Amino acid sequence: MTALPFDILLGIYLGVLTGIIPALVSGVLGFLFKYVTDVSIPGLGVVVLALAIAGINGGLLALNDPTIRSSENAASILTAIIVVLMLALYAHAQGDKLGAAAPKRLTIKSLRDRTLNTDVIELVGGRNQVRLTVLGEPSDIEGYPPLPADLRQEIADGEWTFPADLPIAELETRFADRLQSEFDLADVTVDLDEAARARVAAAPPMGSTSRRVPAGKRAVSLSALVPTGIARGESVRIVTPETNVTGTVIAARSGTPPGGTTAAAATPAGDDDTLATDGGEEPPAPLPAAATTTGGEGRITVAVSRSEATTLLSATDPQVVVCSRGTRREFELVSLLRRSGVQFKKVTVAAGGPLDGHTIGEVGVRDSYNILILAAKHEKWQVAPRGEQPLSAGDQLYVIGTSESLDRFAEAAT
Repeated sequence: MTALPFDILLGIYLGVLTGIIPALVSGVLGFLFKYVTDVSIPGLGVVVLALAIAGINGGLLALNDPTIRSSENAASILTAIIVVLMLALYAHAQGDKLGAAAPKRLTIKSLRDRTLNTDVIELVGGRNQVRLTVLGEPSDIEGYPPLPADLRQEIADGEWTFPADLPIAELETRFADRLQSEFDLADVTVDLDEAARARVAAAPPMGSTSRRVPAGKRAVSLSALVPTGIARGESVRIVTPETNVTGTVIAARSGTPPGGTTAAAATPAGDDDTLATDGGEEPPAPLPAAATTTGGEGRITVAVSRSEATTLLSATDPQVVVCSRGTRREFELVSLLRRSGVQFKKVTVAAGGPLDGHTIGEVGVRDSYNILILAAKHEKWQVAPRGEQPLSAGDQLYVIGTSESLDRFAEAAT
């Protein structure tokens, strides 16, 4: 008969080898039971499961088996059984603890609501802001031509500042919209991490003029005396001896300012129609998308209807008159609301949701979600709907509230 210490060491060795798989199974089951049902597996169940997996004569009965107790290797086998049980119970306890600590509601919304690290936030003018940096050079989007080298470098070297209280998903959307607006890009994708570093993929401007023409309209370019300060989107009236036509400015260029270069309005960086100066010099640096004309002889491109386009093409000596659009009080109101932390959102009621088949009063929108419904479309639009306004699948709602309350209401409605 071998010495007892050697039997115990052999039993520990056999127990560790045999108990790895039972311990893994016990740990995984402990985590799943605690996470899903919030119930812990009893210790007796863990013992029976571990011994059954280890194959020791069907579990606990092995401890009372006379053949084991009277065997020459009884000490080794019993030690191995004890090691297996200890490993299984320890793994189960760790899995149970992990299941209790894991978040119970891991949703797409919680992933989208990730925020930036606090060490990248800057306090500027009493407000928290974040400066986004582009990692490396912007990559190309498959299916589009490659970005020009100068445009790629301009995007990589740019400084982009946004409010720091926005979730990462919202920052990605705003950054993509800003890049697309400033450089008139055909498409942009942005992937932002918690350190405010953005991976950008972009497609160069393609057919920028045609994309700015509204559906059903035609673009007409005219040589005329262009007023000062015209920018893209202005409403102008083209006066000719034959007719008066009102259209929307798509692009405009005016006379030469003191610097000697041609001033351009509403022509974003990257457009193909950038003019060169006389004498074969290098083209002027592209002006920002918000540039305006300086006044004088130039060309203006307006979007008009098809019949009016035919008339303007044959017109002589056109005159450009800028139409007044007045003071946009609604923009001032929106700006005030945003500065106070109130945002707007359009929500569509989903079938089978908590809003479908109920009235606004029954749902208790204001008390339950802390939002206010400005307008609701149920067969027709109703501004400031009352509590008896019915809601059904497909109805559209314009709501205001804080960013968190709007997200919570949108998740419930859809």
